Amino acid sequence: MIDTKTQISISWWRTNFTEKDIRRVTEAIASGCVSQGPVVAEFERRLAIALGVPYIVATTSGSVALLMALMAWGIKRDDEVIIPNRTWIATAHAPMMLGAKVVLVDVLPDVPLMDVAQIKKKITTRTKAIMPVCLNGRSVDMEQVWGIAKEYGLTVIEDGAQGLFSKRAGGYIGTGSDAGCFSLSIAKLLPTGQGGFVATKNREIYERLKRIRTHGVDDVITCTFYEMGFNFRFTDIHASLGLGQLDQLEERIANLKKIYSLYEKKLKGLHFLQLIPVDILKGEIPIYIEVLCKKRQSLINFLASHNIQVRPFYPDLDTAPHLKIFDEFPNSRAFSEQGLVLPCGPDQPLENIDYVVQKLELFSKEL
Repeated sequence: MIDTKTQISISWWRTNFTEKDIRRVTEAIASGCVSQGPVVAEFERRLAIALGVPYIVATTSGSVALLMALMAWGIKRDDEVIIPNRTWIATAHAPMMLGAKVVLVDVLPDVPLMDVAQIKKKITTRTKAIMPVCLNGRSVDMEQVWGIAKEYGLTVIEDGAQGLFSKRAGGYIGTGSDAGCFSLSIAKLLPTGQGGFVATKNREIYERLKRIRTHGVDDVITCTFYEMGFNFRFTDIHASLGLGQLDQLEERIANLKKIYSLYEKKLKGLHFLQLIPVDILKGEIPIYIEVLCKKRQSLINFLASHNIQVRPFYPDLDTAPHLKIFDEFPNSRAFSEQGLVLPCGPDQPLENIDYVVQKLELFSKEL
């Protein structure tokens, strides 16, 4: 229980590692193979089974997973890649690292997901790929995206960094496209500290991804140089944490849904906040508790005075000067200017949620 008589600090995200996780890491180190080895292979195997895909390639981060997928599908200098204006900037940086041009589309007015209706307007003769982003477990209308991609001969690479194990009709997010890229960083459903992976059903792309991960060779002992790659290898230490998190997957998902439902119920009377919905009934997993607040900075300051940490939304991508974007994105602005993540995470105590809501109610009375 929270002792409100003493100073407390509630972080915006809470995830715990157990003694069992520590033992797994210790065993990985004791095995003598602390780089990419049998534990990584087992982690990839179990992820593939869990997601229902034939091929998984683990790597150092979700950002690198995006880069590797683009490389494997042949994206190169002066190609164009369409992405939404609302996403973490890694989605833009990955194609830019290859010399490709980023083309942005606005998001929907009610949820920060790519407005698929705008995609065709952005397609040119140089367009080679579409990268939808499944923010906070929400699914883009992928049937439309796949239809457009087929019509124009484009590759679809899903950024599912925040969508791991969220479901849409027909399967898990990121498993129905040419490639799905996922993050294993600390504030995700399946944290390994740092890490990520690419999921694909394409055997040829799988083989390319494995080579790209290790400087473009099949084997570092008896190597042949096939193509451009780099050292993007995962480690058995990180994979050992991932195996432990997989064992707790159902419990973690249940906890996230419980926290979302609690907020959903208790925020209804607070009219200065608007909960951005996640469709749990359709299988979407609410990794974060996202709200809109027109008095965002005042609320941030107020909660901080009560030792509660919250996280404002990332800026819109078009505000990054090095992207050199000059279009207008009216729907994006409300999210970047008003968006806020309230304390959450699979190991966030429900007592903390109650305390946060109490302070939100107090803020409401002071408006």
